[in-house]
Parts: sequence; C-alpha cells; structure tokens
Amino acid sequence: MTSATSSPSAWSPSATSLLVTGTIGIDTVETPSARAERVLGGSAAYFAAAASRLGPVRLVGVVGDDWPAHHRTILEGLPGVDLRGLEMRAGGKTFAWGGKYLANMNERETLFTELGVVADAPPKVPTAFHDSGLVFLGNTHPAVQIGLLEQVPNRTLAVADTMDLWINIAHDELVHLLSKVDGIVLNDSEAMHLTGIRNAVTAGRRILGYGPKFAVVKKGEHGAVLVHRDGVAVVPAFPAEEDMVIDPTGAGDTFAGGFMAHLARTGRTDLETLQAALSWGTVMASFTISSFSLDAVARATAKDLDERYRRFAAVARV
Repeated sequence: MTSATSSPSAWSPSATSLLVTGTIGIDTVETPSARAERVLGGSAAYFAAAASRLGPVRLVGVVGDDWPAHHRTILEGLPGVDLRGLEMRAGGKTFAWGGKYLANMNERETLFTELGVVADAPPKVPTAFHDSGLVFLGNTHPAVQIGLLEQVPNRTLAVADTMDLWINIAHDELVHLLSKVDGIVLNDSEAMHLTGIRNAVTAGRRILGYGPKFAVVKKGEHGAVLVHRDGVAVVPAFPAEEDMVIDPTGAGDTFAGGFMAHLARTGRTDLETLQAALSWGTVMASFTISSFSLDAVARATAKDLDERYRRFAAVARV
C-alpha cells in the first residue's frame, strides 16, 4: 500500500492542482444529544477542509450576501484553500439545510432545504483555475456538473458525486456525465438505484460500463469498495466508539476530500494508490463525525492525522 510519503510522479504542479465544485451552505443540525444552528456546511466546504490538510485545493462555489462573515474566516484559516472561485451574489440567499438525526445516528430526516443562489446560474470557474489537473464535481444536477467540467479542459482526472434525486429525474444526463469522468463516488443505495444491482462489486462493474475507470461505493459503517478496471480494493470503516460520533454530516464529503487530495499529492492513480486514498478518506471522515461542522477537521494537526492514519492502517491491516 502506498504511504503518505509516496514519491511524486512526473505530473507537473498544475497537473496535480485539485479543484472542487459544490455547495457552500448554512447548516442547522440536531442530534439526540445536541443542536448546532447556522454552522458552516455544504459539500465543497467539507471537501476543501479535508483536502487542505493534505495539500492545496481550489474551491468554486457561490453564496449570498447573507453568508456569515465568520464562515469565510473559517475557510480562510484552512491551509491551502484558494477561495478565488468563491462568488458572493448581491441580494442572494445562501444555500441552507436543516436536518435531524435519529437515535442510531445512521438515519436522519431533512427538516428544510433552502436552495437560494444554488437554484440560479452556477458559478464560473476562474481563468486562474482552468489549468487544474484534478477535478471533483460535488453533488448537483449532472448538467451543471458537465458545464463546470468543460471549463477545465486540461484535466488529468475528474471524479463526480451524485445522489438518488438525479438518478430519478436526470438519469440520461447522469449517464452522459459518467461517460466524461474518470471516477464516481456514491453510496451503496445509490449504486443499487442506478444499476438495479444490490451487490456493491457487481454494481460497480456495471457503472464502469458507462465509462469511468473506477467507482467508489461507500457502505457506511461497513467501509468502502473500490471497483477499478484493474481490480477491486476494500477498506473497513474507522472503528469509532459510540461517544466519538457527534455529527455525521459531511462525512461523505470529507471522505472524498481526503481521497482526492492523496491522489493529487502523489500524482498517481494506480490501484494501490487508490486504495491508500480510500484509507485517507476514511481517516478524514473519522474526524468529521467527532464534531459539528468543520471543527474537528480544521483543528486536527499533521501529527493527529498521521497518528490516526497509522492506527487505521494497523486495524485494517493495509
């Protein structure tokens, strides 16, 4: 398995520049034991927080002028996050989401979703970001993802996220997107919904038939499965104690952030490196669930990350 100190490849610095598109939001989260109101959230925010712990990341997103100033301060305080692609629209409302987790912390109900500026025209990728090599397309309508992807013509690797809603109402556009990307990240229920196949490995192989080189199927407390044209790799979930799980919001996005950031810093996408990237994604998600919002990921030190990675590698025997 490739370690955190993998030797760099021959990719140029611009070729390994990592760009993420997605939502920046204001979250209100209720768990069985606590509540957090109007905290920083959104897929791009969580992704960038995790990715920034391993290397630089370029963020493309849009907020309204009601976006709290201290939320920007949080993102600016993360090492290596380039916010030149973050657009603030005058008179607009920032995407907002509210959710309530049930007692088992695996299920939640959405209390409200206010799309705000997300329902308007998507943000533009700045000219300075057009040379980005690695692109992660956070969850949004597949047609929007394609439009953003086309603004990064020299990409070396593109990976997308999706959800059941788009499988239902934008199936053809999603299939078209899959023909344009190198990888897809989705959970096991989404993989089954897309393919009609319950088995994660078989569903992943079916997805590869649409065009990607690999599919990452997340299985929650059962870890994640990587289905690649060259083989299959599996990692378990991080062995978290019950009192460690404070808020699962954003765990999937930070998983993706850690995964993509490891690929960016190694400059490799072979099966062994992809498996190591799964492990880094798992480690990042383990920090996310231990606090509300980005708090735990943002305050984790390099020593904290390395120690947890070694702990996970020992438990997982990878």
